[in-house]
Amino acid sequence: MKNMNQMMKQVKKLQQEMEKAQEALKEKTVQGTAGGGVVTITANGHKEILSVKIKPEAVDPDDIEMLQDLILTAINDTMKQVDELIQKDMGKYTNGLNIPGLF
Repeated sequence: MKNMNQMMKQVKKLQQEMEKAQEALKEKTVQGTAGGGVVTITANGHKEILSVKIKPEAVDPDDIEMLQDLILTAINDTMKQVDELIQKDMGKYTNGLNIPGLF
């Protein structure tokens, strides 16, 4: 029974460490870009978009579809980087397991 209590304490400690790491992800940011940097998206580790920057040369009223594609590409690049950040920061707790709803 003593081993079970010790194991439960270790599990609780690990859970607290994971919660702190998840909260810390909110303070970390990544940037994704498209079109050589004419569109830049910034997001945090909770997959919240914090800013969208579009350089004037990306805005062509006669080609809105290109701007839409640039924004979409930059968002996808940003989300990929957020996923990599999460994996790097949280992977030590999950040993590579993809646990749905954890992040």
